[in-house]
Amino acid sequence: MPLTAPVDRELIHKRTIECKGYKRNDDLWDIEGHLIDIKSYEFPNHDRGGIAAGEPVHDMWLRITVDNDMLIHEAEAVIEASPFNICPNITRNFTQLKGIQIKQGWRRSIKQLVGGIHGCTHLVELLNPLATAAFQTIYPLISKEMASTNPGKRPLLLGSCHAYASDSLVVKRQWPEYYDGDV
Repeated sequence: MPLTAPVDRELIHKRTIECKGYKRNDDLWDIEGHLIDIKSYEFPNHDRGGIAAGEPVHDMWLRITVDNDMLIHEAEAVIEASPFNICPNITRNFTQLKGIQIKQGWRRSIKQLVGGIHGCTHLVELLNPLATAAFQTIYPLISKEMASTNPGKRPLLLGSCHAYASDSLVVKRQWPEYYDGDV
């Protein structure tokens, strides 16, 4: 069911975020994100001589290479379009993500390494959907392997959202041994 019908309105801003996950032939994973911001109107810009309606204000890419434990082995950022000429200078800072793990405390680690003046707000924002895409890419494939090698191990998804609450009907159906709701 889509959202309810809105009142008459005019599109002003469009942000598109696309994330893709790839299995590499070296047993690592590439997770790529692409962020584009577009305005529906033309506006002046000192560094670019103006930005036309429909032309990207921001056009940015970010790739992280992770292993099965979500440890980042490489990170690369590219800014193809930005409002200021100096924006692409900060992309090299994103290599500092190498060595951190996507796990609890992830956002705090990002903020320390590439937050504020040490990074780009838009690339930092892109890291959260990249983390989700990494999980969505990797988990389904390695969970099958884990289930066959470690039967009875507590599922990673248990407790991760409403559907996977230990008292939900989904858990009762998929992992009855972990269900703790009303019988």
